[in-house]
Amino acid sequence: MAEIAESGGGDEKGKKHGKKGSARIDMTPMVDLGFLLLTFFVLTSTFAKPKVMSLTYPAKEDVQPKDPPKVKNGMTFLISDDKVFYYKGQFYPAGSPDGPPTQLIETNFGPDGIRKILKENNTFVLNKITELKGKLDKKQISDSIYKKELIEAKGDKQALKVLVKTDMKAKTRNFIDVIDELYIAQIGVIAPVDITKSEQALLDEKLKQ
Repeated sequence: MAEIAESGGGDEKGKKHGKKGSARIDMTPMVDLGFLLLTFFVLTSTFAKPKVMSLTYPAKEDVQPKDPPKVKNGMTFLISDDKVFYYKGQFYPAGSPDGPPTQLIETNFGPDGIRKILKENNTFVLNKITELKGKLDKKQISDSIYKKELIEAKGDKQALKVLVKTDMKAKTRNFIDVIDELYIAQIGVIAPVDITKSEQALLDEKLKQ
């Protein structure tokens, strides 16, 4: 609380003057009020929530089919020890009568690597997004219709489907980097699945080179 200290009257010659007061402010209540306000704002503030991407993992079957379904308009990424490789379409091991043996192509996690590859192979969805955004800007369609048609475009047969596979040497940050690039490239169908023995053998051979 504020206090007033009075000084004595009179001078050296004995003349009396009016008493002078000096104010001293006690800041203790202000400190208490500051802590109360700080506590209030901390408890009522909404902190930024991290943006996450939800993934739907395919259910594992007890009995594996003898002839797995062929990958149409798909691409597979193999991750191992800070390196990433990819191949397009169906995987064919050496000596397969169905097609030439699959060749792994090495790329990187940067914009000139995975992002560029996905952009070149996902033109159907990217062109559809440009078309839908144009209609949305011209108010030819509503926001709800835009989102609905975008989901349908990502799930279309012409849209690129991506499989992501990792071995025991793969690092979590590498997997996250690939998923981030898939999200940027507007890939609608993403399936993290187990790597096959044939793919692992080809990957090990590629890592030795």
